[in-house]
Amino acid sequence: MTRELGFQDVAAAIERALPGAVVQSSANLVLVDSDKMAAVAKFLREAPGMEFDFLTSVSAVDYLDYFEVVYHLLSIKNNESTVIKTRAYSRDYPAVPSVVNVWQGADFQEREIFDLMGVIFTGHPNLKRIMLWEGFEGHPLRKDYIVVTPS
Repeated sequence: MTRELGFQDVAAAIERALPGAVVQSSANLVLVDSDKMAAVAKFLREAPGMEFDFLTSVSAVDYLDYFEVVYHLLSIKNNESTVIKTRAYSRDYPAVPSVVNVWQGADFQEREIFDLMGVIFTGHPNLKRIMLWEGFEGHPLRKDYIVVTPS
């Protein structure tokens, strides 16, 4: 069974390697500064003792005040998992760095989040809609998306 690496242990390791990268941490949370997310991802993949070589999923949540992007990671070598979060505070241009160059599996997942939530993954090699057609207006999983129904 995979062991969950303690959030405070993960946060402490990130802070030692990348001071200022952790915005908030607790027994249930590691929140990373979005500007440093790419560096944190690289650290989590390459650092001895971390070696999170597999991204199991990326998702996003719309809290109206901000978008939260959630990364579920797995270290196959260490048989450990963890969760890292970051936030984008703009509704007009919610952006976080892409982690595709660290975990190739983020490719379609980031595109899906972009398509349905409107979060922009800067540096993504092919950030375009993946489920809806080009020209579709808006992002239907946003809380402020207005559904127009025929009368």
